[in-house]
Amino acid sequence: MDHSISAALLNLFIATGYAGIVIAMAIESCCIPLPSELIMPLAGFLAFQGRFNLGGTALAGAAGCVVGSAVAYWIGAVGGRPLLLRYGRYVLISHRDADRADVFFARYGDATIFATRLMPIVRTFISLPAGIARMQFTKFLIYTFLGSLPWCFVLALAGYKLGQHWQQVGSVLHKYDLLIAVALVALVALFLYRHVQRPGRSGDGDEPQDVARTGGR
Repeated sequence: MDHSISAALLNLFIATGYAGIVIAMAIESCCIPLPSELIMPLAGFLAFQGRFNLGGTALAGAAGCVVGSAVAYWIGAVGGRPLLLRYGRYVLISHRDADRADVFFARYGDATIFATRLMPIVRTFISLPAGIARMQFTKFLIYTFLGSLPWCFVLALAGYKLGQHWQQVGSVLHKYDLLIAVALVALVALFLYRHVQRPGRSGDGDEPQDVARTGGR
């Protein structure tokens, strides 16, 4: 599978140059699991061959991340948020949870977006919840670029240094995918446990006020 993806990426890069890197990383950042661990080391290998400039590959990769992340952000903001508010209760997500997410991204969105751009798996999907929480868009774009640039540069540099063996980069990083996946599953399990344990708080938080106003009648 990786071999066929690599071949397609190679053809794209040769045909379109830096624009191909932008396109590939935009796809990766738009909640589509096209691994940057393949994209950027391959671009770095082409820099090793003299087809690209190493700094140019990193900038193109980061630019692609910004484009794809912006698309995912607005999908979350325009489509995801209304759906979440309307149907979230069926998966134990209440209006209160959405409000907490808004507060979290308002307070810690900068650091969250920057840090998660350096994490496999998470970096692909973080834009969607940022959009749902309506994080300030300009700051979202800035920190997406700032977090994506070192990620893209390091991966491209690794491909540049490894030369013909650039695919080893993905092999090494894939070892950490399972750890991140387990951590995400644990967080989801904790969320579900806390909501199942307190079912009365899984709604919009309106029922207790209604009871208080009616005096329990």
